[in-house]
Amino acid sequence: IQIDGVEHCGQTNQGEFLVTISATDVSSHWWEGEAVLGKGQTRTLEALKAIRGRFPIGWQEIHPDNGSSFINYFVYDYAHKTKLEFSRSRPYKKNDNCFVEQKNSKNVRQVVGHVRYDTIREQDILNDLYHNELRLYKNFFQAAMRLETKERNNGHIYRKYQEAKTPYQYLMDNPNTTEEAKQKLKSEYENLNPAKLKRSIQAKLKLLGEIYKAKYGTNIAQNDESKVTFSFDPTTGFRLP
Repeated sequence: IQIDGVEHCGQTNQGEFLVTISATDVSSHWWEGEAVLGKGQTRTLEALKAIRGRFPIGWQEIHPDNGSSFINYFVYDYAHKTKLEFSRSRPYKKNDNCFVEQKNSKNVRQVVGHVRYDTIREQDILNDLYHNELRLYKNFFQAAMRLETKERNNGHIYRKYQEAKTPYQYLMDNPNTTEEAKQKLKSEYENLNPAKLKRSIQAKLKLLGEIYKAKYGTNIAQNDESKVTFSFDPTTGFRLP
């Protein structure tokens, strides 16, 4: 399981701000996220425990970057007590964590943007997305491709990819996934509506933008996934004061 932190600090890293702890399985591309306030080591550990609890499969190894949020006694002791292998990326080698870096861009930055989030209310909305609609939409309906071969010929690089599958499909096709986990995933998948999930994601992102504007009194540039043209979706329980 590759692990990384995505900072929502905006243009300055001064003070406390939200950090998304992002984790992905390198085999199935299954992704989970958890927003914490600050980069405290104990908060990061609690986020990892929450993420692990939502994963449909067991963990064998964690592989974070070199940040002090992950390379510390608390996380190492947790890995040792729960019999997890513990490895880390080499300094200044982002490709060592390439799978989670891709998810950071696609599932976090492209969804919630690059602005500063630093309040409990914003944390609640992000975690509501990470715990519910966003994780379901990305893991059950967004396909990913695995690199099969990579060859260099006369100065040109040729890549061949496997058939695109969603993380859900990768897990269902994996013989190492237990039958109990497959049945649980299948039951969850059959009760999902991607259009409904998308509308709920957009509504919550719109609310997140409104809270940001109320906080700073400015507009933010919304990306394609966060643009909405309708009023708040009744499926969200969040409302402005």
